[in-house]
Amino acid sequence: MNTKKITILYLLFDILAAILTWFFFFVFRKYNVNPELFTPYYFSTEILSDVKLYVGLVIFPLCWVTFHLFSGYYNKPFRKSRLEELITTFMVTLIGSLIFFFVFILDDIVNNYSDYTKYFLTLFLLQFFLTYIPRLIITTHINRSIHDGRLGFNTVIVGCGELAKNVYDSLTKPDTHSGNFMVGYVVIGGEGADMLAGKLPCLGALPELLEIIEQKQVKEMIIAISSEQRQYIEQIIAMTPEIHAMNVTLKLVPMSQDFLVGMVRTSSIMHEPLITILPDQLPDWQRYTKRFFDVLLSVVAMIILLPVYIFLIIGVKRSSPGPIFYTQERIGYRGRPFMIYKFRSMVAGAEKETPQLSSKDDPRITQFGKFMRKTRLDETPQFINVIKGDMSLVGPRPERQYYIEQIVKIAPYYKLLHNVKPGITSWGQVKFGYAENVEEMIQRLKWDILYLENRSLQMDVKILIYTVLIVLKRKGK
Repeated sequence: MNTKKITILYLLFDILAAILTWFFFFVFRKYNVNPELFTPYYFSTEILSDVKLYVGLVIFPLCWVTFHLFSGYYNKPFRKSRLEELITTFMVTLIGSLIFFFVFILDDIVNNYSDYTKYFLTLFLLQFFLTYIPRLIITTHINRSIHDGRLGFNTVIVGCGELAKNVYDSLTKPDTHSGNFMVGYVVIGGEGADMLAGKLPCLGALPELLEIIEQKQVKEMIIAISSEQRQYIEQIIAMTPEIHAMNVTLKLVPMSQDFLVGMVRTSSIMHEPLITILPDQLPDWQRYTKRFFDVLLSVVAMIILLPVYIFLIIGVKRSSPGPIFYTQERIGYRGRPFMIYKFRSMVAGAEKETPQLSSKDDPRITQFGKFMRKTRLDETPQFINVIKGDMSLVGPRPERQYYIEQIVKIAPYYKLLHNVKPGITSWGQVKFGYAENVEEMIQRLKWDILYLENRSLQMDVKILIYTVLIVLKRKGK
C-alpha cells in the first residue's frame, strides 16, 4: 500500500473542504448584511472583486491543514477507526472554528447580536461536514479493502511456539481479514517444537531480524513469545529505534497481567488484542507543540544570552590556547550521528586517541571550564543543535558510539533512548549530573528510562525549571 498517496488524498480533500467552506461562508456573511447580493451586479462587485475573498482562499486552508497536522490526523492513514475519526474531526473543527470566530469574526459587521451565533454555526457546520464526509468515504473504502483481503501489510511473527501459532490462527481466519499478509516467522531458540512449520516459511533467527525486515519489506512485526522466553523481548526492544526508522509497526502479544494493569489498548474489537510499542508516546499535538517551543525558546535564549556569550568567549580564549568552541560526534534520534556544540572547557587536544570521560578533579579541565560546567553554561551553544533539529531542549543526553557499545553490553535497553531526540538537559542530568564512567552512565540511565515512560509537556517544564535552579545555584555535577 502506498501510504504517501493516501495521505495526499486526505490532504487534498481537506484543502478543498476549507476552500469551499471559506467561499460559502464569505457569501453567507455578505448576504446576511445585503440580501440583494444574488443579483448579477451585486454578486460580481461585492463578492468577486473583494480581495478578502482571495486572501481567505489561501490563508484559510493553510490554517486548517495546520490544525489537522497538530491533531496527528495524517499519521498512519491506514487502519483508521471511523469513530475516532469522527471525534477527532469534530473536536478539531470545533476548536478551529472558535479560534477563527474570536480572531476574525467577532468584530464583523452584523445587523444584531444573534448574527454572531449564525456566523459561528455556519462556519462550524460547513467546515465539519465538508471535511468529514470525504474522510468517511475514503476511510470506509480503505477499511473494506483491508477486510476483503485486497489491501494488507507484510507481517512477520517473532516466535514459533504455541502462542505464535494461536496468533497466526487468529489473524488468518477466513471470515474477516486482519490486514496482515503473513510472509514468515523468525525463531528465537529454546521454544521447543516449531508449531509454525508448514504454515509459514521460516525466515531466519533473531540476530537476522533487521535484514529480514528490509528484504521482505515488512510493515508489521508481532512478538509472540511465551512468558518463559520473555528475556528475548529485551533484545528486540533494543532494536526498536532501527525498526521504527524502517517504518515498521511493532506489536506485542500481551500476557494476562498486562490486561490486569490496563496496558492493552486496541482500536479493533474483531481481532487479536495486541500492545503496540510506539516510537514516541507523546500525543501528536504535544510533539508539534514541543518542537515549536524548542525553536522559539532557543532563539529567545540565544538573544538574551548574547552578553553572556561574549563573556564566555573571552573567558574561554583567556583560559588556555585553542578554539573557543568544541565539536564532537554524538548519536541521536534513531541512532543517527550528529555534531554537538559546546564551549571548550578543557585544554586543547585533551582527548587524542581513546575517548576519555572527564572526572570532578580532571586536570584537563581549565579553571574557567570548571565554572562553566558548574553552571552548565558550556552546553548553551547546543541551542543551535535544537534549532537544526538534532536535539530538543529536554531529552536524554546523547553519548558517543564508543560508550554506547559498552553500555548496551550491560544494559541493551539503553537503545530505547534513541526513540526520542536527545536534549540539552534531561531528568538524568538533573537527578544525577555528569557521568564519569560507564557504570555511572548506567546508573543515570534509570532516570532517563523513567522520563521516557512519563513524557509530557508538563514534565519537560518541570525539568527545565530544575535545570534553571541548578544553573542559578551552581550545583551542577
